[in-house]
Amino acid sequence: MRVLLLDLDSTRPDHLGCYGYGRNTSPNIDRIAAEGVRFDNYYTSDAPCFPSRTAMMTGQFGIHNGVVGHGGTAADVRHEGAGRQFRDRLASESFPALFRQAGMKTSLISPFGERHSAWTFYAGFNEIHNTGQGGMESGETVTPVVLDWIERNAERDDWMLYVNYWDPHTPYRAPASFGNPFENEPLPAWITEDVLEGHMRKVGPHSASEINMYDSETTPKYPRHPGEIRSMDGLRTMIDGYDCGIRFMDENIGAIFDLLERKGVMEELVIIITADHGENMGELGIYGEHGTADQGTCRIPMIIRWPGLQQGTVDRGLHYHLDLPPTVAELLGRVPAPSWDGNSYASVLKTGEESGRDYLVVSQCAHVCQRSVRFGDWLYIRTYHDGYHLFDKEMLYNLAEDPHEQHNVAKDRPDLCREAVYLLNEWHDDMMSTMPHDVDPLWTVIKEGGPYHAKGFLPQYAERLRQTGRGDAVEELIRRHPREMERQLNS
Repeated sequence: MRVLLLDLDSTRPDHLGCYGYGRNTSPNIDRIAAEGVRFDNYYTSDAPCFPSRTAMMTGQFGIHNGVVGHGGTAADVRHEGAGRQFRDRLASESFPALFRQAGMKTSLISPFGERHSAWTFYAGFNEIHNTGQGGMESGETVTPVVLDWIERNAERDDWMLYVNYWDPHTPYRAPASFGNPFENEPLPAWITEDVLEGHMRKVGPHSASEINMYDSETTPKYPRHPGEIRSMDGLRTMIDGYDCGIRFMDENIGAIFDLLERKGVMEELVIIITADHGENMGELGIYGEHGTADQGTCRIPMIIRWPGLQQGTVDRGLHYHLDLPPTVAELLGRVPAPSWDGNSYASVLKTGEESGRDYLVVSQCAHVCQRSVRFGDWLYIRTYHDGYHLFDKEMLYNLAEDPHEQHNVAKDRPDLCREAVYLLNEWHDDMMSTMPHDVDPLWTVIKEGGPYHAKGFLPQYAERLRQTGRGDAVEELIRRHPREMERQLNS
């Protein structure tokens, strides 16, 4: 058996052709979707990068494995403590270990462990190829390593290869020689000039005025990545830069598929295509970042082509990415690890029978502290730390009517907010009752000074707001975060 897993950093599904995008960004990915099962409502449980990949590789929600952010105590997988054996749990219960138990060689091509000091990410792999640039790689760096590995290993019938691409991640980095195949394509219709005008008045990291998190600086090294958006031309630079990253990555993926065809292994190969998170492109007024617990950040693609199982179908059930390990375990005839939080949806792949969850809870604690509930057509977002965005404590969006989250209807539908809070509490009770720890790492992040990407920036950001005509927001930011302002000024 051969398995290829493509982990496409920051790739949102609705910028792929197979998910209905109008631009031709992904012909090679689309081909696999047509031959397998496309999952329409698939979400990371914990965003962004480090929490997401830790959740999938450990099979546990961040609240259980301990990783919910990018710094501080909540950026390390929890120690097992006195009960730890000669080998820790991940040696046998990580997602890659599942394939090794099935007699397969497991290989990883990714710099991710080094990028976040996420050394537990390597658990279960026989071999690791670090492409060496800490996530700043482009396809022309990654693909030669992949092709070399395939040349040496393709004929073996016992491998799982996990490949990490980075091109859709900021800063957008498709080489200049690639050009811009989308320069004459229309922009997303929902971002009108009026909508963009509202986004330009918004405050917060990665708003239209601060694409570079807290300022508008740019670098000649990445000409596709703007520092701010002040017009529809600036919007084009942003959208085209992202889409060029996806298309350039897709062409590199096509080169991999071509070699697998020549090696005669493509037809029977299991292919899994997914991402760690999406990318906000105007949702909540944020551009080029994955810093919230919303639809733009947390909805991810999942495409599975498993020869002999369902082909050319679409599943619309609600699933977490950490549902993948128990699903693969069932398909391989293995027993899921007892520590995993996921539910198998193997029936979707075997017979097309639905097996989605009633609701999902997704979390973000690296840029903001939020937990959200996805249920029915609704997304409820509860904010514990706003990351200097001045978000309302409660936000509610009808994703069927407002997929880009422009109209918060929480005040109009308190009944749905109460329902969502009930579901959130049910989930939280279950999480806290099924782990040996009594600390929710979301609150660890807050007690340690706030989310990593917001910690320490309030005074300088307040000054920038004053200098750019948005000083009226400073008073409210200080009111919400008085201890942070005081601590930072006195440090």
